[in-house]
Amino acid sequence: FIQGETDMNAQLIDGKRIREKILHQVNQDVARLKNEFGGVPGLAILRVGDDPASIAYIRQKKMAAVGLGFDYREYLFPEAATSSAVSQCIRQLNRDSSVHGILLQLPLPPHLNPEALVAVIDPEKDVDGLHPVNAGRLFQGLPGLRPCTPSGVMHLLEEIRFDLSGKTAAIVGRSNIVGKPMAMLLLAANATATICHRQSDLPAALAQADLVVAAAGMPGCIKGRWIKPGAVVIDVGINRMEGKLVGDVEFREAAQRASFITPVPGGVGAITVAMLMRNTLQAWAHQHQHQRELESESAITDVHDTDAWPSSPAAHPLYGQASEGSITRSVTKAVT
Repeated sequence: FIQGETDMNAQLIDGKRIREKILHQVNQDVARLKNEFGGVPGLAILRVGDDPASIAYIRQKKMAAVGLGFDYREYLFPEAATSSAVSQCIRQLNRDSSVHGILLQLPLPPHLNPEALVAVIDPEKDVDGLHPVNAGRLFQGLPGLRPCTPSGVMHLLEEIRFDLSGKTAAIVGRSNIVGKPMAMLLLAANATATICHRQSDLPAALAQADLVVAAAGMPGCIKGRWIKPGAVVIDVGINRMEGKLVGDVEFREAAQRASFITPVPGGVGAITVAMLMRNTLQAWAHQHQHQRELESESAITDVHDTDAWPSSPAAHPLYGQASEGSITRSVTKAVT
């Protein structure tokens, strides 16, 4: 799972090879469970507008999902789509038992509130792991769907057999998508995690860090000379400079000091899509198990007690009432 470079001290972590390993396991699990569950995992992705990066990312997700035999769907909205139109589509997908994972592709156009729309997604179908319920479960150390990129980082660390217990970790970036959940996952693994931001003394923090997770979204903002000798460097940043993709870390300089380092591209980004597929698999399995539990409880519940269980997750007050009617005409559905 690791490839070396003769002109570097650090070993490169081969995200592409690890991605294939994850996808192979997902494929095996789907083959094993589909007869038991009936059908296959269903993944729906919503995109608003024509952001080129979003289109490219969704293309990768589609290739992975179709390759695994998932029931894959896209819902495309114009740039000017209203929050009501998008939320109505999400609520309909919440009610659709053949859809097990829902992902709202970010970023959204400026007039839309991403947090408000993500909160409409049924937490059991929130395969991006960004719903407030899943964020809260992560914070409390409870089972739930985890954000794909931080989960991918943890998987990379497992692959190189990096024992986090007692280690010092510095996370550069405090976003809800990477930085904050990353810190929670590292704390759960008994690391001492520090979240760094614009006002932090980065050289001082990184000089003590056994692990650096760079997720600032600023090319080359982490200087190689700041890296503690022997540290593991995970570069989440993907930035385009002069027609090339680069990370947040000064790669060549950092590779002279680190023990392991992820390249950009070919590192964390390579396995994030694979973690989304694994989340969709987990959501599929969990929903089938949940349905069995409901059916078992129903067998001993008064059949006339219509309030015993919500008819679907979307009917629960936590998720809001699902609106009736067909999807607005501003939505184009593409089913592969």
